[in-house]
Amino acid sequence: MVKTKTDKGNIKNTLRKISLKRETPKSAFILLALLYAISYYMVVITAKAHGTVVLFGVTLDISSFTGVFSSLSNICLICMVLLFRKAGFILALALLSIQFPGILMNIIRLRNYRNIPGIFSNILVTISVTIIYLGSRRITLYQNSIREQAVTDRITGLPNRFAGGELMQDLIKNSEKFALVSIDINNFKSINDTMGHETGDNVLREIADRWRTLADSHKTGTTDFVGRTSGDEFYLIITGTGSSEAYKKTIDAYKDELERKITIDDCDYYLTACFGYTTCPDDSDVIENLYLFSDSALHEVKKKGSGSRILRFNHSVLNSEKDLEIERKIRSCLSSGKLLFNLQPQYDLEHNLRGFEALARMKDDDGSYISPVEFIPVAEKTGLIDRIDLGVFEMAASLLASLPNAENHDFLLSINVSVRHLMKNNFMEEIRRVISETGFPPHRIEIEITESIMIDSAEKALWRIEEIKKMGMKIAIDDFGTGYSSLSYLNSIPSDLLKIDKAFIDKMDDSDSSKQYVSMIISLGHILGLKVISEGVESQEQLDELKAIGCDYIQGYIWGKPMSPEKVSKLMESVDAGQPVNPQ
Repeated sequence: MVKTKTDKGNIKNTLRKISLKRETPKSAFILLALLYAISYYMVVITAKAHGTVVLFGVTLDISSFTGVFSSLSNICLICMVLLFRKAGFILALALLSIQFPGILMNIIRLRNYRNIPGIFSNILVTISVTIIYLGSRRITLYQNSIREQAVTDRITGLPNRFAGGELMQDLIKNSEKFALVSIDINNFKSINDTMGHETGDNVLREIADRWRTLADSHKTGTTDFVGRTSGDEFYLIITGTGSSEAYKKTIDAYKDELERKITIDDCDYYLTACFGYTTCPDDSDVIENLYLFSDSALHEVKKKGSGSRILRFNHSVLNSEKDLEIERKIRSCLSSGKLLFNLQPQYDLEHNLRGFEALARMKDDDGSYISPVEFIPVAEKTGLIDRIDLGVFEMAASLLASLPNAENHDFLLSINVSVRHLMKNNFMEEIRRVISETGFPPHRIEIEITESIMIDSAEKALWRIEEIKKMGMKIAIDDFGTGYSSLSYLNSIPSDLLKIDKAFIDKMDDSDSSKQYVSMIISLGHILGLKVISEGVESQEQLDELKAIGCDYIQGYIWGKPMSPEKVSKLMESVDAGQPVNPQ
């Protein structure tokens, strides 16, 4: 059995540095210590003073300000513990301990009994900072555990795709040059099919260990960050150089390390891989584009057949024959009015219908369906996604508004809107036109967005969302939980609903930590006054677990697959008749 190494060296340190940059700056610690020293000095001065001051026409003893400055000094100590945890706690205890002998000496030697309240005050502050520290420590440990799950691949222990996104975001912020490499192991499926998934997982762990060791050794002459995306796909982020030759040399080193013989359970394996890479800022400085470009280069090089090949992205890669063909089909559907849609029902945990999510569908010339996984990325890349979003919204709203007894229902219509479409200047005019033409009430419309809308222009995004809310429509944050950065934007978006990504629901069957992660997202949503819906619920075990941890709504095959307009009409007839809901 091949074991995953626990010492992640350079990779672990890189993640830790990114996390530390989000901590309170050390300058704040110095400032708090300085404020404490000033406050405590004023306590000593005012306690000994015998004069008076006139404040707002009232004559006060200077000594009466002793309590004010004492409270300020205690607040500084509490802030130290809250913001800096262990370091703040140690300093707070040290400062409080130093005060005790002086107060006691004043009481015993000088018979200054006015200092007796100071003894009790110090004891209470000591107890308070201790309780705060212990509570904060438990929360910090839990947050670290959650972060570890959010950024770590379960099988290999390598950082996952979202951890790579965090690192690239930090590099872009600091204007650093780097290369993103997408890696795909050739013919890996044959290992799983012939030797079993356990052997396949062990091979992945061995690859991860080799590449992690190489990254930590710095033998490539660059600073490397390697992670696993999914399945047999990995990624590599190369920093410390801006040279194309250096990037190529580093990738060659990882290629050579992979191609050394791998022995698992006395069986030898010889593996190769394809590598597609892009550079920042030369190709782009937008994370989504970098992923798209490196993946496009990888797919292009894989077309050429097996064996190890390396290709740098160029824009001609995006115009592959397949993409062009799919683009042609999309345009044909839009121009001929053949764009289709399905509605997937959403329910509360008592199986009461909440509403529907509208999903785009397309058919090929031979009548077979084209997977959304294929046509949605092409539509986004070519700018056709706006017309698809709007067309699906218009058709779905027309259908639901025309159903018998439609005015008596309060179910929602949830529509997906791309970031690009949402930020268009005429977006609101398009929405108002559809509402006016279909008669579907705006308070029953829910617009799904992702937190990535905040990346390019947070100010414009919030302004647009406020426009939507003023019309009475609701906002849902889609695919929440797929990135640690989601938390930093959640409180900024005036949303109504969180949608937990299917990837986390899938893992609940195999991992207690995933259950805890889903439970944490649900609790976080409720704390912020939001409802939470889980996508991709397919088994009774998942449903029971979501009920137990307080999820509000579910969406998934267990209670409802995406439905044609005809099946939606039949479902609503059942609802009107008071019959048991059976969407299938």
